[in-house]
Formats: sequence, structure tokens, C-alpha cells
Amino acid sequence: MSPLFMTLLLSVAVSVFTWQMRRRWRLMRLGPDERRLDRIGERLRRTWQYAFAQRRMRRYRWAGIAHSIIFAGFLVLLLRSLVLFGRGYSPGFDFWGLLGKGTLIGDAYSLLKDLFVVLVILAALVFLYYRLVKRLPRMTLSFEGLLILLIIEAMMWADLLHDGAEQVRHARAGQTAVAFSAVEPAGSAMALALQSTGDSALNVLSHLGLWTHVSLVLAFLNLLPISKHFHIITAIPNVFTQSLRPRGALPNVPDIAGKVERDETLGLKTVDQLSWKAVLDLYTCTECGRCTDHCPAYNTGKLLSPKHLTLDLRDYLYAQEKNLVAAKSGADGGWKPADLVSEVIRPEVIWACTTCGACETECPVFITYVDKIVDLRRNLVMEKSEFPSELQNAFRGLETQSNPWSFPSGDRAKWADGLDIPRMSEKPDAEVLFWVGCSASFDDRAKKIARATANLLKAARVDFAILGEQEQCTGDPARRAGNEFLFQMLAEANVETLSAYKPKTIVTTCPHCFNTLLNEYPDFGGRYHVVHHSAFLSRLVREGRLKPQNRLDARVAYHDSCYLGRYNEIYEPPREALRAIPGLTVLEPAATRDRGMCCGAGGAQMFKEEEHARAGAEGERVNLRRTDQLLETKPDMVASACPFCQRMLIDGLAGRHREEVKELDVAELLWQSVEPRAV
Repeated sequence: MSPLFMTLLLSVAVSVFTWQMRRRWRLMRLGPDERRLDRIGERLRRTWQYAFAQRRMRRYRWAGIAHSIIFAGFLVLLLRSLVLFGRGYSPGFDFWGLLGKGTLIGDAYSLLKDLFVVLVILAALVFLYYRLVKRLPRMTLSFEGLLILLIIEAMMWADLLHDGAEQVRHARAGQTAVAFSAVEPAGSAMALALQSTGDSALNVLSHLGLWTHVSLVLAFLNLLPISKHFHIITAIPNVFTQSLRPRGALPNVPDIAGKVERDETLGLKTVDQLSWKAVLDLYTCTECGRCTDHCPAYNTGKLLSPKHLTLDLRDYLYAQEKNLVAAKSGADGGWKPADLVSEVIRPEVIWACTTCGACETECPVFITYVDKIVDLRRNLVMEKSEFPSELQNAFRGLETQSNPWSFPSGDRAKWADGLDIPRMSEKPDAEVLFWVGCSASFDDRAKKIARATANLLKAARVDFAILGEQEQCTGDPARRAGNEFLFQMLAEANVETLSAYKPKTIVTTCPHCFNTLLNEYPDFGGRYHVVHHSAFLSRLVREGRLKPQNRLDARVAYHDSCYLGRYNEIYEPPREALRAIPGLTVLEPAATRDRGMCCGAGGAQMFKEEEHARAGAEGERVNLRRTDQLLETKPDMVASACPFCQRMLIDGLAGRHREEVKELDVAELLWQSVEPRAV
């Protein structure tokens, strides 16, 4: 062995790695700070579940198994690499007898090490198959990815070569036969293959195995900060520092009025405004493409690809490293970072997002996309007044009439004509506030959802009331469209109204209202017990207060709303309510639950036209693609639990000329079964 060469190799490799990591750390710390070290216990638990136990990778059978093996293999074989580094100084190094042959710990580790060497070889072959044979479109099929896999394979075989050669040499020194060992199955198998090799050749092979392994480990280490495999270093910190806010809550923008008065930048405009956590997200992208695979915008031909959005931001960040560092120190020479939207990212990318969260559900390392997209929209809307023209009408309606369609706010309770429903102003002690929402208040089709829900509440003798004209839009479409100022104005007004009544429970028909009231209003002092109507009605059925008795002999395909399902994990209650209806068969489309496809209305898409298709792609409306998925189940009806989804799916059924397939809300179907019928 050569202590001098090992020292030189380690010194150079560690120095270069330290220099590279210092650059990445410095770049990450250029932007604003962000607090992500609270609730340590919960962070540790999630890190174990998602970083070490690879929980999200289980969604992908063979890739998930292979990735988990390689991850575990790196943890197990790290000790082996340290042993081989030590053998560069002392040929028989075994951690001072701790891992010696014949000891309990040494034999146990030898067995574990050999098993993982073989498993990692097989797992790397799985990924080579995906890259070279199957060639999955979602993946970045680069030389770098192949190089890393080949390095992994070479490290494993080099380890086996060193082990096998050493076992043969020791057997000859002790004048014993080379034999298979259950404690070192892979190493002894290699020894059997090398037993006829000459002494000088064995010496060469032993050294070749050791120096190949340690050299590749150090080369691999230095490739990480300049490649997509940087996630090997950053993934665990990224998972640990993930947001612990409710999934449906966008980061709040405090003191936005003060920002306007101080003429501060609103939203995300330039790359130096990315927080350290946002930059860590960019570092951590594995380029696996799972986010884009499940993006409804991308899958219907739009320009938006969550993966490429992340890569475009990361590549620009890297390209401007010197300028950014100089600007931070005041030596920029007048350089100004580019506006991200238009100069780095096309506006069509930002406006195609439905904020459905499918990308974030799939990401195994917890990169967030929706918050960055909305923050980019905030800058376009509030600072530049650059946004799709159709949104102008929605903003004007929200500002003047408290609803995005500009219907007179005084008509908000007309849906309830003839139902004798009290206002909270008349019955301030009502146990339940029925928050109707804009769609169910003004849209003629959605009004039937509100009436069905109200009839069911009355049938169950629920003590409830509505706000009527005092109710305003929660502001969800304004916030998701980037008009944070308008959202906060509506939120503060609603919180003031609700604080006057202090309702015990709020029941909503709209998942967007539900999500905003439950998850975002606490930032404005509004903490409420909010229940979606599907969950509330399901509970009334379980308690026997609602008794479905009229048969509905039909097959119904249920569609999950993104803001009810993915963001708030409410999947079973609407299905339970439907299954309680005699004769009704509930069908599941192939894309369902947390992989259910968006209807296309979220993120303020309800109030604007969809973006044009990207070059070379056949464009399609999101709601038509989702309608096709539901129709594949051959249903008689389609059910949903969101007025936005209902409108999009009704339009989708009409677009496919399938008007005979009716679209009904869970409440409407339940009321048909509960409603007394004349004999």
C-alpha cells in the first residue's frame, strides 16, 4: 500500500469537494432567510419516513425497490469504504479488530456488506435498463446519469475483486484451500473464481480493486455538487426542512400593505430573492420527471413542466453565480439579475399551472413548485399588471361585488328562496354556519348543490344558518392568481365577520373555500372548525340522522377534487356517503385519490382560457382529458364534491357528446335517496 499516495489522493479530493460545497453554500445563503428548524420531533419523524424509509418511492415498484436498495447500500457500504481508505495506510486495517474475521460484529458486517454489494449491482442494472432499454420519457437521459451508474457498478465489482484476491492470498499464506464462506458469500465466490490466479497477478488485482474503489468514491463525491446527483447530499436536509404548514396553505405574505408603501418588490421577481430553502429545492432535484409525469398541464400539451421549471431556475442560478456573489458584496459593477418571468421562464409556463399539487405529491424529496409559481404570479400581477386579460373581470368582481363573476352581492342568498333558512344575523347562536361559497350562490347549476345540502341539513335537524349577504369570496382565486393584496383584503373582511359570530362549526360545499378557511385564515387570526359538506353528510349518515332509502340503480364514477383530496386527504367520506345509497355502485377511475387528475379549474384557471399547446404537442383541455378517464369506467353518472369540478366535468361531458351521463354532486345524489317521495 502507499500511505503517501493515499494522503495525496484524500487531500486533493477533500479540498476540491470542500471548495465546491463552500460555493454551493454561499450561493444558497444569498437570498432571504426562512425559519425551518421548528418542531424538531416531527421533522425527525418525517425524515425517517420519507428520506430513510423511502416512503414515496414505494409508489414505483421496481424503481422504488432499486432506489431503496442503493440508498441503504450506500449507508451500509460507507463503513467498507472507510476500511479501504484505512488499508491504504495499513494493509490489514479492520478498525482495530472491531471488524476482524471471526468476531461477531466482523462476521455480521461482512455478511451484510456482501449482500448489499450484490443487491446494489442488481439495482444499478435496473436503472441502466430504464435508461438504455426502456428509456423512460420522464427521465433526463444524459451521459452523466449513465456515468454515475457505471461508477456505482465499478465500485461494487472493485470491492469484490479486492476481497476475492485477498481471500486467496490469505488461504495460500495459511496453506489452506479456498472455500465458499456463508459469512462472505460474494467475496468467497470471487475468491473461488480467482483461485488459479498467480501470486503476482493476485497482488495486482487486490491493489486494483482497492485503488479503483477509493478513487471512484472520491471522484463520485466530487461529481455530486456539479450534477443532478447532488441530491445524495441535499435530499435528507431538504426533507428535514420541508414545510410543516398544512399542505393546502400557501406561504403567507406579511405586511403586504407596508411593502406597497415602501415600494418593495412584491412576489418573486429575480433569482436572488429565492430563500435558502427554495435554492435547496433546486439543488435537490433528481431530474426523475415524476412531477412532470403527473402534471395535468404538461400532459395536455402545455408548456409547463415542473421538472424543467426547476431546472431552468437552477441553471440560471448556477450561470449567474459570480454576478450574484459580487452583487451581494457590493462589487457587481451595476449588474442586475434578470426578471425570471420572460427572461428565464416564459409567462405561459407560469399561467398554465392549476395548483393541483400532483407534482408535489409525487416528488420523493419534497420539492415544492406551487409556492414558487404563485410567487412569480404575484410579481406579475401586483407589480407589473401583466396577467391573462380574462382575470381582470374576476379581480374586478371580487373587488366590487365580492365574487369573481360580478353578480350583485345582494343576490348571494337568492339560491335559498323558499327554503326558510335563517341568517346568522337572525340566529347568531346557530351551531353550524353553512358557508355556501360563490359558485353555489350564483351559478345556476351549482345552486342545486347548495339547495340539496340545505335540505339534507334540515332533514337531519341540524341547527344551522347562513351569512347571506355578509358572506364574501374567501379569496382563493385571487391568491392563486397572484393577487395577494386582494386576497388579504377579502380574508380580513371575512375574519372580521366570522369573529363577530364565532361559529362552532363551518360547513362548506366548495373545497377551495374549505381549504382557505381551514388552512390559510389562521394567518389572519381566524381559527375555525371547518368541515367539508361531504364529510359532514357522511357523518350524519353514520349517526343515523340521515337515512338513504330511495334506490338509485346506477353506476357512478367518483372524481376527487384536488383541494379536498391531495391537499386535505379527504377521500373516504364522499365515497362513504355514496355507498350508503341503495343500488348505487361507486366506480374508481384508473387515476384516483391522490393520483386523481385535476379537472382544470384550480389556480384561477376557472376564470381564464387555457394556455396554448407547446410546439410539437397536441393540445387538449384538461377537463376533456379528465372526462375521458372517468368515462373509461363506463358510468351512468359522474359524481364530485366541488362546484368547480362539477362545472368542468359537465362541460367535458358535453364536449365528448355524452350528455346522457349526468354529473351530480354527492349532496344531490344523497338528497335523491333521502328525499321523501309520494307513494
